[in-house]
Amino acid sequence: MCGIAGVFYPATPKPVDPARIALMTDVQAHRGPDGAGVWTAAGVGLGHRRLSIIDVAGSPQPMQAGPLTIVYNGEVYNFAELRTELEALGARFTTAGDTEVLLHGWRAWGPRLLDRLVGMFAFAIHDADAQSLTLVRDRLGVKPLHYVELSDGGVAFSSELKGLLAHPLLRREIDPRAIEDFMALGYVPDHACIVAGVRKLPAGSLLTLQRGRTMPDPRRWWNIDFSIRAKGSTRDLSAELADRLRTAVRARMVADVPLGAFLSGGVDSSAVVALMAEASPRAVRTMSIGFNEASHDESAYARAVAARFATDHRERIVAADDFALIDTLVGAFDEPFADASAIGMYRVCELAREDVTVALSGDGADEAFAGYRRYKFHAAEERVRGLLPEHLRARVFGALGGAYPKADWAPQVFRAKSTLLALADDGATAYARAVGVTTPATRDALYADPFRRALGGHRGEDAMIATMRDAPARTGLDAAQYADLHHYLPGDILTKVDRTSMAVSLEAREPLLDHRLLEFAATLPPSLRIRGGQGKWLMKKALEPWLPKDVLYRRKMGFVTPISAWFRGPLAGQAAALAKSPVLATWFDLRAIERLADDHRSGRAEHGRKLWQLLMLERSVARVFG
Repeated sequence: MCGIAGVFYPATPKPVDPARIALMTDVQAHRGPDGAGVWTAAGVGLGHRRLSIIDVAGSPQPMQAGPLTIVYNGEVYNFAELRTELEALGARFTTAGDTEVLLHGWRAWGPRLLDRLVGMFAFAIHDADAQSLTLVRDRLGVKPLHYVELSDGGVAFSSELKGLLAHPLLRREIDPRAIEDFMALGYVPDHACIVAGVRKLPAGSLLTLQRGRTMPDPRRWWNIDFSIRAKGSTRDLSAELADRLRTAVRARMVADVPLGAFLSGGVDSSAVVALMAEASPRAVRTMSIGFNEASHDESAYARAVAARFATDHRERIVAADDFALIDTLVGAFDEPFADASAIGMYRVCELAREDVTVALSGDGADEAFAGYRRYKFHAAEERVRGLLPEHLRARVFGALGGAYPKADWAPQVFRAKSTLLALADDGATAYARAVGVTTPATRDALYADPFRRALGGHRGEDAMIATMRDAPARTGLDAAQYADLHHYLPGDILTKVDRTSMAVSLEAREPLLDHRLLEFAATLPPSLRIRGGQGKWLMKKALEPWLPKDVLYRRKMGFVTPISAWFRGPLAGQAAALAKSPVLATWFDLRAIERLADDHRSGRAEHGRKLWQLLMLERSVARVFG
């Protein structure tokens, strides 16, 4: 895995200072501690930091072949097959890695190469003959890529925002809409950035900058389709799914450095470990973390799976008050990021890096196979919506929801207010609000009047609502999964995994995000995704030969971080300090924050997640703009 950066001048081929490119890559040294390189020519400069995984002693970057020069971050798992095909076409290779395969593949096929690639990647390729620079990002957005137009006419790009921040011509101004997006979702989505003017290349897209032409919009080269339905018996589809899982895992076990896997004891990571153990002649190295509070700890399940497959297992118990990582995470993410499970993710990456350079994770299956509980609720709500006309539904459920008391303290079965209000909305609006962190009403109550007016009606949920309404989908469940693959997955899950793993120079691979597996999963009828209250139903059936039922069918836990307890205990002072923050005063009513902190600390209300959001926002803004 690597870090890349560069500058291209579309209008006039101005000289590029190699020192500036080196500065942009050096701040990303954690992404590539094993080597560095800079290449410049008239109007272009490319830089690279390398974490050596394949062809450890060779494949330096930037790499050239004829008129093409590339900097590349990622792994192409089918590079050996592509190399054989290219050699048959006359290509001659001088290295043993996948970078040169990309160069020769681009010479042979141009952008059509992308359809042939199996992997995760972000790269920039300069064509001296065409006087162009093309930026590319993988199908799901596993690897990040940011870009911005500079005041001198150049376009700069970088794996991480900090690479752009190292360029002296970048204007550091806050985009207020990103504040709203973050408060709505808990992360800054891929269509936004906390720094005004900076953009993130969308997943599955490419952008070609041509000398003498204005900068176009990115062009999507891949999308997923939920409107097609697979045919076949449950047995046949289950067998095909098992085969695709096996293929995806084995493809990601190729490495010239030590390799292991994260193991939480849940379905997804256990499945990856089971299939790795089947393919490996040696004991698989596995790593897990647990918490010193039983209510947050599932390490016993990880140990049971490790014993079942005789893995070389290591675990570390993390104190439930492990909030000392706050500043480390702020530095790793650049933008505000409020998913507190990043703490656990960082710790397991840290543990893994002590023994391995590559670790496989189980991320992606929940989005692909409908594993989240919210999918079950959304599918049930959609069935109810289908029973009543929209105008009647809005009137009936709106009235019931307005009258029903708010009871956050009560057991889930009695908290019907949010469900009734959701049924009054259309499915896209209700789902977008359900996946959010704070409701529009809550945000309005926190915002200062000038900031509320400055937003001009912009809402953080709007992009997801539009995605669901335009989704290639047959059902509301299809549309929800489609939207999560385009918003939540790259914005939250993959950002979390990339930044925490790269912070410790570890490459994380996600076999359950193999695009061939996802394209198959999207065709499964809803009844094979959710059945009998079980999400990921067919996936679990397919894994029954490998995993015991107490692993497959137990309630999902995941990394749980006790942030609410922190803000009533050791972080209570920091919660109170938020109400005096000059940073937050720019956008928020500090009296409203004070009430929020007081109500949470006293136990009158549950606001831990909102306080965590505000804390991460304050720290991130102070670091980037302070």
